[in-house]
Amino acid sequence: MEPRIDLFTTETGARLLKRFAGLGQVIERSPLPKRTQELVNLRASQINGCGWCLDMHAKEAAAAGESAVRLALVAAWREATVFTEAERAALALAEEGTRMADAAEGVSDETWARVREHYDDEQVAALVALVALINAANRLAVILHQKGGSYEAGMFAAAAG
Repeated sequence: MEPRIDLFTTETGARLLKRFAGLGQVIERSPLPKRTQELVNLRASQINGCGWCLDMHAKEAAAAGESAVRLALVAAWREATVFTEAERAALALAEEGTRMADAAEGVSDETWARVREHYDDEQVAALVALVALINAANRLAVILHQKGGSYEAGMFAAAAG
């Protein structure tokens, strides 16, 4: 399948993507650890089947020094020993925030309590926004048939400018 449309070639799409990139920069500059951000992006993208976002965030994480072992184990984080308790809380929130339609309560009180044990208000604000933003990005890319494989780390660094 070919991509359905290149949003950058439309005025509306380019303006939307610039705002998306701006929101991403706010989150990236937040006190939420960059490694945690990329793990959350990867897990939501795995759940949503977004090859474009998986490609992007795996390469960004690797460029930032993330290990191949941790990247490979994100999908099975519960059965892995390489993630901190704080990262596990963030991954649980990412999963529950991505699969909200699967559970009447959305994000469970237990998961929320675990997140609050490890992250302050600024980090929680960034984490919640990150889960919402990556899910929106996944939906755009999947709807438009954007394929993974061609992304290069740092490719969109100036997009919000």
